[in-house]
Amino acid sequence: MKKIFFILMIICCSIQLFAQTYTASAENLANRNEFRDDKFGMFIHWGLSSVLGAGEWVMNNRNIKVKDYSRLQHVFNPISFNAAQWVTAAKSAGMKYIVFITRHHDGFSNWDTKYSDWKITNSPYGKDVLKQLADECKRQNIKLGLYYSTLDWYRSDYPYETGRTGKGTGRTQKSDYASYLQFMKNQLTELLTNYGEIMSIWFDGHWDQTNVEGSADMSSRIDWKYNEIYSLIHRLQPQCLIGNNHHLEPLPGEDFQMFEKDLPGHNKSGLSFQKASESLPLETCETINGSWGYNITDNNYKSVNDLLHYLVNAAGLNTNFLLNVGPMPNGIIQPEFIDTLRAIGEWTAKYGETIFGTRGNVIAPQPWGTVTSKGNKLYVHILKPQNGIAVFLPALKERIASASFFIGKQKVRFKQYSEGLFLYPANRNNTEMDTVIELVIKQ
Repeated sequence: MKKIFFILMIICCSIQLFAQTYTASAENLANRNEFRDDKFGMFIHWGLSSVLGAGEWVMNNRNIKVKDYSRLQHVFNPISFNAAQWVTAAKSAGMKYIVFITRHHDGFSNWDTKYSDWKITNSPYGKDVLKQLADECKRQNIKLGLYYSTLDWYRSDYPYETGRTGKGTGRTQKSDYASYLQFMKNQLTELLTNYGEIMSIWFDGHWDQTNVEGSADMSSRIDWKYNEIYSLIHRLQPQCLIGNNHHLEPLPGEDFQMFEKDLPGHNKSGLSFQKASESLPLETCETINGSWGYNITDNNYKSVNDLLHYLVNAAGLNTNFLLNVGPMPNGIIQPEFIDTLRAIGEWTAKYGETIFGTRGNVIAPQPWGTVTSKGNKLYVHILKPQNGIAVFLPALKERIASASFFIGKQKVRFKQYSEGLFLYPANRNNTEMDTVIELVIKQ
């Protein structure tokens, strides 16, 4: 017995050591740098749930039984879906990548999977939207990431007994995580084999098996076996970045850290108690209105000004901004979203150089705005009008040779001391959403 126990301990330690010693490939590291450069992406929450027009959590929120929810498959028919329109909308906003929901918590697959009949190709529409989207992203040179839910309100083999959502969907059969794990591996293999190069896998659902965010104990009630899932992904596509929306600090094998509806270091949503990684790329996601999936009664649209400030503040923290749209059940992105994206695109066409390819954390965020950097230049983003008051950059290490407005290149008076830099942007239009001053660093 002692010998068996000793062998088991060695196996357990070996598994743990494997998880702790993940070393990213050269392709993965290069992709991380590109990801940091990209700064801006489109999140797309869409699928069967959009038919009910009440957000992507409608199955859980209304306690709809699996047998009743299944009927939606027979009426989901997005005849107006046009991949080119989706990708063009993202590209016109200045976005560099798209993250598409392949399978949300209702378990419905938005591609022609061989491992489930609960899929879009068994709907009246009958086509593989992911294939169309992947082809169009390649055509328009937009990177594609895939959201994949590890939580499932539909399948009985998912460990729903210990989950904290999906309690009202009528499942009684005993769960079987070994079966569910194999199902996920099979689907992930399809996604990473049949749809070209994938920028990232965006996991969600871990929190279903933990206490609520902020609890003293945030351990999972099941062993997800991430070491098996993550190693599969890295083997199939070494460059593919793995992120997990578990609301925790990064786990071994993950390549970027995400924040939901919060900038790193903030916790307005009540979901972001985690410390920001100092080594991995960061990303924050947010909605244009108040919903992720299509919600017919949600008119709480965020202003272009607010969303642009979110993008700029994220860049100042060296963080990507993933902005969500929830297309209508017919496949069309609603006009309010398109108008917002177009307006953002007008700004990025002028100021994109001060965001894309930059790095942040030059100085701490300031009441007036933030700073980004690229090469021998710093970009001072003044988001709140100062009305003639000097803009102070505390503890700025770089020695500045010149300062000028990014648009128009008029010189800006400045004084630099050991305590920091003072800028005096007099006679400037204070109605701008973002007044950008370009600083050139002394060589």
